[in-house]
Amino acid sequence: MAELVAAELRRQIIRGELAEGDALPSESELMEQFGISRPTLREAFRVLESESLIAIRRGAHGGARVQPPRREVAARYAGFILEYQGATLRDVYEARIALELPSVALLARRRTKDDLEVLTAALERHEAVPAGESLEAVRLHGDFHLLVVRLAGNETLALLSEMLHHIIEVANTSLQPDAGPLADRARRSTSKTHRKLVELIRARDAKGAEELWRRHLDEAEGYLLGDDAGSTVLDLLE
Repeated sequence: MAELVAAELRRQIIRGELAEGDALPSESELMEQFGISRPTLREAFRVLESESLIAIRRGAHGGARVQPPRREVAARYAGFILEYQGATLRDVYEARIALELPSVALLARRRTKDDLEVLTAALERHEAVPAGESLEAVRLHGDFHLLVVRLAGNETLALLSEMLHHIIEVANTSLQPDAGPLADRARRSTSKTHRKLVELIRARDAKGAEELWRRHLDEAEGYLLGDDAGSTVLDLLE
């Protein structure tokens, strides 16, 4: 019965009948509505709380409040599955290529003036990071990749990309060479490639954008993984 109650409340949240931040009706109201006991209702709450669809607040002004489905939750759970299955970092990077290549082609065909402005602003933020702040540069580099997929306008590709993003971000941070001439050259090369991509998107050159991005991703994989390509996601995240 708790599962049935959780399913009905879940449906209302997903359909927007219960909005973010809304308080669920009181326990007494819900018990009467569903014809259930307090322990059954609280078990339903535990199910929804485990799915991050509600947050339980304690105290006089407490209660259950609605949280919308979040991509980060899906990403975290996907990471658990990849860890359990022993997926390698190379496997994750190959999936990234499979997701990002069609995304850059889609974006080149569909891009708007606003898209170009958002991409240009992202480039400028990356290039403005002072030398020596490699972790911030790596973070913004990863954000640019996510942005390209989001702007392509395919929600499924965007969600799948975000599910891999955390793993790739950790890998980029953990496996990049120490700051120095090699890292500085890689950063300058990355910025140049990102700018070239934006120009190809501006020109609506889908084929050129896809070819450039394939080379960029292949080079990044070889640069970052090296002898660590056989390492597993579990090795990286534990």
